[in-house]
Amino acid sequence: MAFNFARNNECENLKIMIEAGLNVNLKTHKGDSLLMLAAYNNSYESAKMLLEKGAKVDEKNDRGQTPLAGVCFKGYLPMCELLVKYGANIDENNGLGMTPYTFAIMFGRKDVAEFLLKKSKNNFLKKMSLKILKFIKKF
Repeated sequence: MAFNFARNNECENLKIMIEAGLNVNLKTHKGDSLLMLAAYNNSYESAKMLLEKGAKVDEKNDRGQTPLAGVCFKGYLPMCELLVKYGANIDENNGLGMTPYTFAIMFGRKDVAEFLLKKSKNNFLKKMSLKILKFIKKF
């Protein structure tokens, strides 16, 4: 039930469960946290509430993905901004060399890629990415 509340942005119902003792970092059998499900389904209010209640912003699922990586794949800029505001690691690697930024580029999420580029502390990434973004903007 809590997982569906997170997916469907039923923030108040989810909040009641958490305040009654449900673990804010509860995971599915695939390792997806409540925050991962809320973020991936663009359930902004639920994601924000989970973060305010202490959800781990960089908690990985069984595939090594963080909530930010999923959001970058989907292209949800406001959700991306929220996760970064709460400390999501922009340069987090999924174990296969993929970062949230590479997912944004791979799936053509230009606005998300530009946002991450501005926030990244990785100078090599910034230099290479500017060239990639200029190339992508041609399409």
